[in-house]
Amino acid sequence: MLQKDAKIPEQPTGPREPLLRVEGLVKHFPIRKGLFQRQAGAVKAVDGIDFEVYPGETLGVVGESGCGKSTMGRLITRLIEPTGGKVEFEGRDITHLSMGQMRPMRRDVQMIFQDPYSSLNPRHTIGTIVSAPFRLQKVEPEGGLKNHVQELLSLVGLSPEHYNRYPHEFSGGQRQRIGIARALALRPKLVVADEPVSALDVSIQAQVVNLLDDLQSELGLTYVIIAHDLSVIRHVSDRIAVMYLGKVVELADRKSLYSAPMHPYTKALMSAVPVPDPRRRGLKSERILLKGDVPSPISPPSGCRFHTRCWKATDICKTQEPPLLTLGTGHQVACHHPENAPDQAPGQQVLAEAPDSPQDGPKE
Repeated sequence: MLQKDAKIPEQPTGPREPLLRVEGLVKHFPIRKGLFQRQAGAVKAVDGIDFEVYPGETLGVVGESGCGKSTMGRLITRLIEPTGGKVEFEGRDITHLSMGQMRPMRRDVQMIFQDPYSSLNPRHTIGTIVSAPFRLQKVEPEGGLKNHVQELLSLVGLSPEHYNRYPHEFSGGQRQRIGIARALALRPKLVVADEPVSALDVSIQAQVVNLLDDLQSELGLTYVIIAHDLSVIRHVSDRIAVMYLGKVVELADRKSLYSAPMHPYTKALMSAVPVPDPRRRGLKSERILLKGDVPSPISPPSGCRFHTRCWKATDICKTQEPPLLTLGTGHQVACHHPENAPDQAPGQQVLAEAPDSPQDGPKE
């Protein structure tokens, strides 16, 4: 039976042990050409990222389309095989476990997919879809499988009477709730949500986000939520990682990140978020317009990957890749010249080809 009164366990006063630890994670998709399908290159979707997720918290991951967010989510759930690096769950290295070895781990690590239409089998009833984890794991819930599935449906805001219906009979928001019920069936410890509300109407997004928040409080879940909507991430996250071209460029707690972003790319992202304040109507706000397109992940720029679009880029940015370092403010930033803080690297002449400073650029 579901323990709806379960709470997030209190953290010990000493150093916390992470539930998930990622070190140097890499995923390169080979590009093959010719008659013999020889490798001519690789798409560097994820190219060396490090982060930790602690029990009971929500880590949000944001970035432009193509930065590797969704690939990262599939790597940490072991839906795809990493090229390099390490993924540890509860202190156990799961990086290269076989399908059979991963099967018991599936009870603790689940994923909510972006598209609720394609993630549900149209030939199966809702009862069959939500009960699939129990059959695969050979688990017989107390009180019977059907009663437990109906209880799960009630937990996510659906009616137990929906048990025998098919996915095409539901709206997009209801289908996403079905996907959430399936992910929570075996009471996982970690849930990776890949853009869980991006395919839904705006009026439904808040309902699903609030549902995820309530379920975390009731069931003691740990989330990694991937999204491109900065407003959604701000609402649900405890800490936020910003990705750019396969790298994590900044990682900080929610309040610090939104009040004083350190990486120029994060600052540009924040400037694009509309502020719903009627008192600011008619006022011009500083909007940082990045020049140029995102470089290709097949051949990323040398040094700092953001230097081709950064207004602070110097010679060192072009030649030396900045490590992800922890500053005195608590931010982890991969930048030679972070915002709102003393430079990590000595001041140098700004590159001639670097975009103009946003203070001199256009305003909206």
